[in-house]
Amino acid sequence: MSQTTKDTKNNTKRKALAVASFGGHLVQLQRVVAPLRDKFEIVYATTDPKAKKESDESTFYFVKDFSRTNPLQLFRSIINFKKIISKEKPDVVVSTGAAPGLAAIMVAKLMGIRTLWIDSLANVEHLSMCGRVASKVATETLTQWPHLAIGNIQYSGNVL
Repeated sequence: MSQTTKDTKNNTKRKALAVASFGGHLVQLQRVVAPLRDKFEIVYATTDPKAKKESDESTFYFVKDFSRTNPLQLFRSIINFKKIISKEKPDVVVSTGAAPGLAAIMVAKLMGIRTLWIDSLANVEHLSMCGRVASKVATETLTQWPHLAIGNIQYSGNVL
């Protein structure tokens, strides 16, 4: 388990589990969580070990990537995320997608942990399929396009 850093308010930093598929999803996620480092210890879960080489000293977990065409891997991912979340005990789980991020959001929500889904900047015309599901499950769902902020889906700007 990773070391917890001191915070002036309650003697420990809060913890965020940041989950994204490798590539653009992870790049966007890292930009989103960077300003949170003062208040949160960031723990990552992603789909490619190369991510650790390109990042800081954060704790990384690696999960198999999958899509809706591989339901068996979804169940394996749910089990993996249950283990990761139980071990790390994050205060919040944040994801920019894709399927592994949605699996983590679902598990965290079932465990009573706050969740935040930020739909990818690439989804200009409509939310991604995972984003549509996440909007029904996540504590909060954000879009990076103002015209997609409908109902409980909020717009707060974009990460680029």
